[in-house]
Amino acid sequence: MPSTHLIFLAIGMGLVWISIKFKDDVYRLATAISGAIFIVWGFALTPLQFQLPIEALVIILVFPMCLRCLRE
Repeated sequence: MPSTHLIFLAIGMGLVWISIKFKDDVYRLATAISGAIFIVWGFALTPLQFQLPIEALVIILVFPMCLRCLRE
């Protein structure tokens, strides 16, 4: 099934979105960790031509936050 990675990514993002809605910290943490595992699993199954641009985009978006932390 070639679209397995999309299913795992969608489930992972859905779980992370649901975890934001929980009030109890235990359920919030459990669903957020489960969502993160599904996102990593789906990303690992993603073809290489999609992984590289996503990795570059994440590095570009996260790099300014890292620099801001170093200044403080």
